[in-house]
Amino acid sequence: MRGPARRTAAILGVARALADGSLALSSADDPAAQRAALEAMPGVGPWTSGYVAMRVLHDPDVLLDGDLALRAGAAALGLPDDRRTLAAHAERWAPWRSYAAMHLWRAAAPRPSSTPTKETP
Repeated sequence: MRGPARRTAAILGVARALADGSLALSSADDPAAQRAALEAMPGVGPWTSGYVAMRVLHDPDVLLDGDLALRAGAAALGLPDDRRTLAAHAERWAPWRSYAAMHLWRAAAPRPSSTPTKETP
């Protein structure tokens, strides 16, 4: 597995805990409890637990307000892009903030060039 040693150790630690049953993740369980269990694992922080809650546990109400791309998308749409103000603004999107996050990430994505390309023979 490639990547920083600390990240690799965190991924392997979570994988071992899932395999041996000391960590169980289920979309049927309380999302806050699931995130707390993940964050108790060495090397797993709020961004990772939030992303897992959003993408794996199907939690519809996660806003990763510290994510730089998400904040760039907010700025591109004329929304607040500092963490605290964005989080406060996003309260009105509850309980669907995960879906809003997808739109914000999309807004941050580079746009294809609108300049026509010259074809070469």
